Amino acid sequence: MKIPRNILIIFALILILASAGCASAATEPAPVGEVATQPVVFPTSQPTLIPVAPAIPETRRLTLEFPSKMRAGVEGDIVRLTLEVDDLGNITPTAQIAGNVVVGETIEIPNLYETHNVTAEARLDLAGMQVQPADAIYEPLKRGQSATFHWSIRPQETGTYRGTVWLHLNFADKLSGEQSRIAVSAQIVEIKAVDFFGLSFNMVRAFGAVGSIVGGVIGFPFIEEIIKFLFRRRKRA
Repeated sequence: MKIPRNILIIFALILILASAGCASAATEPAPVGEVATQPVVFPTSQPTLIPVAPAIPETRRLTLEFPSKMRAGVEGDIVRLTLEVDDLGNITPTAQIAGNVVVGETIEIPNLYETHNVTAEARLDLAGMQVQPADAIYEPLKRGQSATFHWSIRPQETGTYRGTVWLHLNFADKLSGEQSRIAVSAQIVEIKAVDFFGLSFNMVRAFGAVGSIVGGVIGFPFIEEIIKFLFRRRKRA
């Protein structure tokens, strides 16, 4: 059976119109109110690092006291180093002793008492003079508490003695045990040792020995009777 040509043309036109309608529907934008289901990509952000503020330094008063002049061989004296604050963190005044040199300075030290064990270390280097203790002195340091160091000194010969008082701080981490050490102060000490009334130490010691002998003889029992007996024998002779 032969299909008429007119019907074929009509059928072809119908196919062409249907294809055009599908294409326009595919390119038509989505109606208002409908949201296209596309994946949303969020930007990747790096973690924010908040800087940790350093510990506020603690202000302290460091005072060094020592004699300016001593008598060689016949007297000793004290060198004193004090690191102090009061309970409110203010500088505490230090009394001055007559005849001594008092040197004071304000220092700032790290306020690490919450995380570290803090120890103050002091040493007096004074060549040519007897110093006790000769080694370093250690004192635990707490917030708001003072630390004081004493040395006993005695010169044996006349002259000028110069030395240094050293102060260090030792920190030990309470968790890890890691230790560190910083230098805080190095103060100069100058002490003059003089003769005793213009006499050398050896001469003073010799006079002291003679005085002891004379005193012992005078205090010997019946010494007066012995002297009188000797004088009477001399007159008879």
